[in-house]
Amino acid sequence: MEKIIRKKRLGGYPALGVVFSIFLALVVLGMFGQMLIYSNGFERMVRDNVNVKVYLKSTLTESQRKQLEKTLASKNYIAKTDEAITFISREDAEKELIKEIGDYKQILGENPLKDAYIVKIDPIHQDTTQLKAIQTEIEKMNGVVEATYEKHLYDQVNKNFTKISIGLLILAGLLIGAIFLLVFNTLRLALFSQRFLIRSMQLVGARKWFIQRPFLFRAAGYGLLSGILAGVFLYSFFNFAERVLSELQTLNDRQNFYQLLVVLVIFGMIVAVGSTYLAIRRYLKMSLDQLY
Repeated sequence: MEKIIRKKRLGGYPALGVVFSIFLALVVLGMFGQMLIYSNGFERMVRDNVNVKVYLKSTLTESQRKQLEKTLASKNYIAKTDEAITFISREDAEKELIKEIGDYKQILGENPLKDAYIVKIDPIHQDTTQLKAIQTEIEKMNGVVEATYEKHLYDQVNKNFTKISIGLLILAGLLIGAIFLLVFNTLRLALFSQRFLIRSMQLVGARKWFIQRPFLFRAAGYGLLSGILAGVFLYSFFNFAERVLSELQTLNDRQNFYQLLVVLVIFGMIVAVGSTYLAIRRYLKMSLDQLY
């Protein structure tokens, strides 16, 4: 029986191993990216629950209190939310105090609490220096007795999240570098069988772009396919995870998640094409002795 010899085609190399390698790399990167989104969601949730308490003078009239509220609302450091400023009357505060410690009137005799505003500060103004300046500014407003915030908690939040952000950025850089090396080595090995065909094209006078073009187009297709497969996998995985752990839904940002999936597809194509370009350049520069 006559043996069938398959003719090698320029730009043709094993697809399964390349696609699988890029797919795995993108899944790992996507997992890391979603962890960043969850981390940002957790930071946002923590910062939304750290507030400044503004205690009011007992002699303040209703109209003066409303004017003070308008003054506070006009400041650029106030959070841009519907409930950025919440009024707590001394009567409501007394009810909460009784729930916590019981009836205190036998000891104190009267309600010692004051009317207060709970003010949410925009996250971009939550560093220690700005908070101190905000506290000083609010205390100078007419009708304000005191403005307080949990300084220790703010300091810990700023310090810890700064460390986490720097650590995650360093880890992201290392991860992207490792992914590029993985894909580059995978494609270099995949192109190894094409090295003599590349040299033959050079010998007949083919230009570098003519030789590179089919490889680059195929690499772009592999990167696109890998990105789509990784996106489908990550979408299914995190949807399942959020159904099992409903708390993750409060940390997730759907818009950022969809942007992450698009970035993964684009990144997959860029890495595949870039790695293929570098690998082909290496073979184009090799001498005949180095090809063996």
